[in-house]
Amino acid sequence: MVCIGRLRALVLRAAAGAGAGRRRWARVLCGRAVDVCVTPRPRGHGWRGFRAVAGARTKMMLDSSDSDSGAPAGQLQLQRRAAAAGTQPQDGGYASAGWQREDGKLKCGYSSFRGKRATMEDFYDVKLTEIDGHAVSLFGVFDGHGGSRAAEYLKEHLFENLMKHPKFLTDTKLAISETYQKTDADFLESESSAFRDDGSTASTAVLVGGHLYVANVGDSRAVISKAGKARALSVDHKPNRSDERKRIENAGGVVIWAGTWRVGGVLAMSRAFGNRLLKPFVVAEPEIQEELINGELESLVLASDGLWDAVENEEAVSLAKTEDVPESAARKLTEIAYSRGSADNITCIVVQFHHDKIAG
Repeated sequence: MVCIGRLRALVLRAAAGAGAGRRRWARVLCGRAVDVCVTPRPRGHGWRGFRAVAGARTKMMLDSSDSDSGAPAGQLQLQRRAAAAGTQPQDGGYASAGWQREDGKLKCGYSSFRGKRATMEDFYDVKLTEIDGHAVSLFGVFDGHGGSRAAEYLKEHLFENLMKHPKFLTDTKLAISETYQKTDADFLESESSAFRDDGSTASTAVLVGGHLYVANVGDSRAVISKAGKARALSVDHKPNRSDERKRIENAGGVVIWAGTWRVGGVLAMSRAFGNRLLKPFVVAEPEIQEELINGELESLVLASDGLWDAVENEEAVSLAKTEDVPESAARKLTEIAYSRGSADNITCIVVQFHHDKIAG
């Protein structure tokens, strides 16, 4: 995420290294139940491997947020081993992995790449679980700016908070909206004594009860292929959007041109988690789209703007449909964006729907 240094200049640097020890280093793991190998990740990278766990009300079958092994994976089969494999570009390697349901009706893969940036500020989360007998899938891309802590916090807490919401199954839209804003408040509280002011986007997709809910804050993006046509399920939150500019100005803020349109001349997006110094102009209230999951829904692509800066919506979903393995599609998309000069971190999740598959 491109964010000029002006925002950082507003906060003291005395404790710049205070939170450096918060990030955990991934352990090398060979998961017994899910047969996945996790390699150590660079500091600040969002990948920690997959976990299969089980709970009481919630039966977690896949969790990318933890690298500990657990209970059997149930209805999951991992397609490939997670690894930063292949020839690594000089300025950073890829992390990628994929899985599918045993019935073959849902496949997913991701790829994440530091690219030309000195640090990795993208994080992502993938969870497959069962809550009160309902199958639930959650996918998220979090693109940090001004640091990685906000994006890392979302990976660690956003979906956990959402699944605990009392109306998650009965009023999913309300649950998502309230959870986004509460998680933002929780993050700001957790960082109240920190001498930094970073932020993050969030583009998430939740599959529950035959419905797909896409929620967005910032300029990461979600695009689906439905009946052969690409359709964005989120609209980038840019300060020069007429509705966003009006909202910001009504709250007492300003939108200024500084190379691009920026809130207060600082941030090139109008909604984000974190960014304490730009509240209440920059908010974490999501825009949510609901889509019925039927035979016309073919694929879903979630990605940070490092991808969308170089790849058109139609091209992304076309590749997602034609590749048999979604991990390969995600990997190719990140490679294409990088080869076209994307200067940002690049993270992509590809989900394929196979409605004609018959279980067993």
